[in-house]
Amino acid sequence: MSTETADKVEGGTKTSKTSKDHKKPTPEALKGAIQLGIGYAVGNQSSKPDRDVLMQDFSVVETVFLPSDGSNLTPAHHFPDFRLKTYAPLAFRYFRELFGIKPDDYLYSICKEPLIELSNPGASSSWFYLTSDDEFIIKTVEHKEAEFLQKLLPGYYMNLNQNPRTLLPKFYGLYCIQCGGVTVRVVVMNNVLPRAMKMHFKYDLKGSSYKRRASRKERVKTSPTFKDLDFQEMHQDGLYFDPETYNALMKTLQRDCRVLESFKIMDYSLLLGIHVLDRKPLSRGNRCDSRRGQKVLYSTALESIQGNVKDPEPVADDDTLGGIPAKHKDENLLIFLGIIDILQSYRFIKKVEHSWKALVHDGDTVSVHRPGFYADRFLKFMGTTVFRKLHPLRGASSKRKKSSLYAGKSASQEFLSMQREKKEEKKAQSMDNLDGNFYSSSKQPDLLPKSALTESLQNDEDETENSVDRRDSSSTLAMDDPLASLSRSQSDSELDVYL
Repeated sequence: MSTETADKVEGGTKTSKTSKDHKKPTPEALKGAIQLGIGYAVGNQSSKPDRDVLMQDFSVVETVFLPSDGSNLTPAHHFPDFRLKTYAPLAFRYFRELFGIKPDDYLYSICKEPLIELSNPGASSSWFYLTSDDEFIIKTVEHKEAEFLQKLLPGYYMNLNQNPRTLLPKFYGLYCIQCGGVTVRVVVMNNVLPRAMKMHFKYDLKGSSYKRRASRKERVKTSPTFKDLDFQEMHQDGLYFDPETYNALMKTLQRDCRVLESFKIMDYSLLLGIHVLDRKPLSRGNRCDSRRGQKVLYSTALESIQGNVKDPEPVADDDTLGGIPAKHKDENLLIFLGIIDILQSYRFIKKVEHSWKALVHDGDTVSVHRPGFYADRFLKFMGTTVFRKLHPLRGASSKRKKSSLYAGKSASQEFLSMQREKKEEKKAQSMDNLDGNFYSSSKQPDLLPKSALTESLQNDEDETENSVDRRDSSSTLAMDDPLASLSRSQSDSELDVYL
């Protein structure tokens, strides 16, 4: 980040007119002030006694001035003087406790090492910083987004209480830094894509098709982030999960989308990272081993989805980092994902934007849309195009049909044998009537010997069995046709989204 960047209005960073006495801070100074400010706010809050969160706690804003020379309440530092605002400190402290984040671990993650700057592939001009231990993302937000998040906090609080397993962003703090005439608002969130795991593919998916393709500038990056149309070209068969995992994933997405719809939120995305297990892994020295020491609850992709999928047992050398197992063609994958950019409400300006785009293009294909329609389109795209359910090609259904065929075959054989017995009885009765002796039919010389009759009937039975076996084997082959099974799995996965 250059010094010129800080002079622009980017991601909630606003430069106001200041006197010549105020020197604009460098990007490094801003990063240092952010770390120092968060460290001071968390340390100050941890010294206060615990109590229940009240409704008024969500609207509290604490302000403190931190001069470079220090004061009775603040430490001295080598950054320019700055003012710190902490939003809803008690509520965010509760959120951190809910996910098992201790104050010391939180401070250690954010303040121990310099923040790592990340590129932003999205349309927004936000800055992203990653903590050195791979746990937290610090993102700059605009004033209206910070204001919207604060209004969202009571409902967010209620949802987290009921549903800690969620793919929604997990917010751990909201702060504002005013330094040298520059105002930066930042939110601390969970990190969806661990830097320690190489992402062979990254996607930002909305379920929209209008202009949903990565730009040329993005494509030339070493790790580009592609979009919806790119996914349909590069992974046109979709990503396959076992039935339990697929159901758990779709259940979580459905619940999260309904929560966002209730808050009139739209234009969010699914950030999807794909690691191909069969490709050469990263060397051990490049991995962030510090992540092993601290584990935020429900922070991995596998922990965040609903259902009966069991969390993996923690092991000393777990290289999956909580990725969800999946398949694409013959490749074994690990999937990392989370819903991002949820601080966009369907306000008046968004309604105008959608109306204008709908005049030029198909209104149903643009990303900006009313929340209910947006959620339905998002879920349909994820449940049918992106994620699909694995079905065994030779499963229980074919076995059941085989057993029913065998049962039908045995029943037909039993019926034929009964018919043969009746014919024998009729023949015996007719011969007995001729001689007047009912039990002497087997002694008549003009009757066909019993052994010959039995041999003839047995030959008929063998021919019947062979014909039934041939029909059975041909029908079994037809049922095991993999193309037919694959088409069934696609239709089944579509149905499961709405049932």
